[in-house]
Parts: sequence; C-alpha cells; structure tokens
Amino acid sequence: MTTAVTTARARAARIWFGGIAVVVGAALVIQLVLVFTNGQDVNSFQPTTSQSLGERLINLFSYFTIQSNLFVLGTSIALAVSIGRDGRVWRVVRLDALLGIIITGLVYDFVLAGLVHPAGWALAATIGFHYISPWATLLGWLIFGPRPRMSWRVMALAFLWPLAWLVLTFVRGALTGWYPYPFLDVDLIGLADSLRNSAVILLVAVAIAAILTLLDKHLPALVHDRRSR
Repeated sequence: MTTAVTTARARAARIWFGGIAVVVGAALVIQLVLVFTNGQDVNSFQPTTSQSLGERLINLFSYFTIQSNLFVLGTSIALAVSIGRDGRVWRVVRLDALLGIIITGLVYDFVLAGLVHPAGWALAATIGFHYISPWATLLGWLIFGPRPRMSWRVMALAFLWPLAWLVLTFVRGALTGWYPYPFLDVDLIGLADSLRNSAVILLVAVAIAAILTLLDKHLPALVHDRRSR
C-alpha cells in the first residue's frame, strides 16, 4: 500500500526534517574542524591537548551524543528525500534515532550541562547537538510522524545499539582508561556506581521507548498511513 499524504503536508514534513539535517550536519562539521585544529571538543570532559588527532577522532565518534546525532542526521536526510519511507530495518533505525537523541538531550540537560562551558564555535555545535537536534526531532515526530512505524519487536531490536555501545564503552575504558562521560568513568566513581548509572539510564530509555511505541499506535500525525504490520 502506498502512503497517502497531501502534497502540502509532505512538503512541510520534508522541509522540517531537512532543516534538522542541516543543523546537525553543520554542528558535526564545526566539531570536526575543532578537532582537526585542536580546538574545544564540546563532548569532552577531560583535557584533550595531549591526545593525538587519531585518538581525538576515535573518542569523538565514541560519544553517545555523536552517534545519536548521526542517526538523526541519516534519518532526517532520508525523510527529507522520501517522507513515506518505510521498511523493517528503517523502523528500527528511526526508533534508534528518536530514542537516542531524546536520551542525549535529557542526560545533557540534567547531568552534563553544568560540567562543560563551551564558547564560540563550540557553543554553536553544542546548541545544535544537545538542544536543537533532540527537541526538533521529537517535535517533528509528534507532528508529522510518519506513523504507524513502531511495534514491540521494533522496540526490542532498537536496544541492540545502546547495549552494544555500553559494552564497548566499558571494554574500551578498561583497556585505555578513557570513558566518554563522568557518570560512566569506572576509574573516577567505581564500577558499582558506573553500572548503577547505566542501569538507571537504560530503565529510563525503556520507559521512553514504551511510551513512544504506544503513542505511535494511537497518536494522529500529519503523515499517517494504514500500512499493515
């Protein structure tokens, strides 16, 4: 079945998601330039001047913030090109983008914002990554959808990425001593507290994912179809 949407609604949705892609893409370019020029890393909570360029790049793409924004960038571009996009893998990736960026926004607002003090271009990247991207993505999903796209199976599969990220973060941290966030830093706060913090965030993520899945089944949207599951 072809998704039926009016031309005006489709155009508005494509413009919205295209705008998100522009913001996230610009923030990513700014951050990459700062990394290459040894400028401020908006995600870093440790001094980086002693790190090589390779280490700084690897660390940059190890942040949940950057990975979730990459999901948002990719899905936003895809929706800007084809607002009715659908498919089994797409549904998982789309939920990963939505869930991941909401967690990014919440954790930054409530846990991390007071620990970093970006300025200049780093501040611009921070606003893009941590403020515009999370809430514009959520608002776009609430208004436009497209839906229905989610199911309990999709929700379960969407947690493969966050769980894999956590495992790799702790394994890499044990090998290198580098952790992306203070609340996960085993050397700083101990393994028990790091695992407890991880569990709390995972529980919050499960709750958010469940709410999104329920809303997806019942909430109206400007881009809505009756595609069977």
